[in-house]
Amino acid sequence: MSDHDNNYTDNSFNLYQAYSYTLLLQLEQTTFSYAVVHNNRLLVSAQNCDIDELAHPKQLSELLTATYRNVIIGLPATGLTLVPKSLFSEDHVADFARFLDVQENEKVFAQGLDDQNHIIYKTPGQLVSAVEKFGLQHTVYTAQGWIKAILRSHPSDSSLYLQVGNDTVQFLYFSLGSLRFYNTFDFKTEDELVYFTSFVADELNLKPLQTTLVLSGDIAVDDKNMKRLSDFYPKIELNAIKILELPGQIPSHKILSLAALTLCG
Repeated sequence: MSDHDNNYTDNSFNLYQAYSYTLLLQLEQTTFSYAVVHNNRLLVSAQNCDIDELAHPKQLSELLTATYRNVIIGLPATGLTLVPKSLFSEDHVADFARFLDVQENEKVFAQGLDDQNHIIYKTPGQLVSAVEKFGLQHTVYTAQGWIKAILRSHPSDSSLYLQVGNDTVQFLYFSLGSLRFYNTFDFKTEDELVYFTSFVADELNLKPLQTTLVLSGDIAVDDKNMKRLSDFYPKIELNAIKILELPGQIPSHKILSLAALTLCG
């Protein structure tokens, strides 16, 4: 991992015009990614920035303190549960949160995830403190946009979607156009990634030869993770969904989850 991966700044970017821009922030446990968007066009982006730069900005001070038209912040989860909308009640959030073993240094959020489910999740308190200055009303669950984007693409029942992060992987599966499975796992090696992929596929009764893995995030053709997955799953493709107008040097699958936060505004 390196700081400021996929750094990009468009020639037209001007912080004096920030009042017409949208700022996207997507947090992981120790890093964050950001993008500035205008009229569905990417103006600025960087990934894998040290989380301390968000809490105590130095290099990014001007960018992070500007006044934007809109701010959307994706928060990660250290534990989560999905609750059907028919069963969800604000009055019972604390009851659901008991299943998450919330620690003293964690905060709990409850939000709509899609048309049928609410998500209740916990996230580290220090991450909440780092973005509190932007207003917590601007926060969503980190994968909410990604889930929306895939749902809009009419996902196939034979496709299993993976969003690969620095040390996490998210799995998403739709059946007959409805969300059937979502979860996230920590992994350190390509073998652990294969293990969790096989575990999820088995749970969903998806056979390797009939299943297409659709990958986005921190992954590339022929990198160690993709090569290892291909030993077990011959049908693999990079997610081609394009949310924003991007420069040629930034592959859409690399920035999909961050860009898709625009769908949550």
